[in-house]
Amino acid sequence: MFTEEMEQGKNPEEMNREQRENAAGPAEMPGVSAEGLLQDADTPGKSGGDVSAGENVSVEGKAEGQEEAQAGEGAAETDANALQDKLTALAAQLKVKEEEATELQNRLLRLQADFENFRRRNTAERQELSTYVTIDVVNRFLKILDNFGRAEAAAVNATDVQSVVDGMAGIQKQFVKTLEDLGVTEIPAEGEKFDPHLHEAVMRGQNPELEDETIDMVFEKGYVLREKVVRHSKVRVISNE
Repeated sequence: MFTEEMEQGKNPEEMNREQRENAAGPAEMPGVSAEGLLQDADTPGKSGGDVSAGENVSVEGKAEGQEEAQAGEGAAETDANALQDKLTALAAQLKVKEEEATELQNRLLRLQADFENFRRRNTAERQELSTYVTIDVVNRFLKILDNFGRAEAAAVNATDVQSVVDGMAGIQKQFVKTLEDLGVTEIPAEGEKFDPHLHEAVMRGQNPELEDETIDMVFEKGYVLREKVVRHSKVRVISNE
């Protein structure tokens, strides 16, 4: 070997220095020791340790995302339950209102039926009352009719005309008395001022002795039943102009 090295041009001093360095062991890197390399390998967070830390962060992020998703699902479920409760309450209120509306409709139908029955009873009672009143009036005038029959029979064989006239006058008084008993009275007309509520002017005339709008002649007598006009008096009214 020595001969080979000599042949490569190395002097004896260089050869001795290389032999000493080889005997001392491998050369150390400046600023770096073997112990330091061992410590770096065992220190967490370096080389393989850095990869483990990244995985932990990823797992924690996924866990937080799952928790947030679960929280969101829980809130949505709570809102859905609250909405369902409101809908149930509204449905119950609607049912109550529908029952009340049905009851009111039934009451209205009953009231309509009662009113219709009342109207029919009232109409029947009025007709019955009118019939009783008519019967009473007819009975009163039937008596007068009977007296007319007697007067007619007496007039056939009567030799005294005055007696027939007196009999007819008596029947007339009886007729007027019956009307008065029923509340019917004659409307004053001749010599009175014209009143369109009581009189009907069928003619205009002149008379210097009477004031204008004075009635001087009655063509048909008028009558009132209490304060209700049964028939207007047909008259002639003075108009001197």
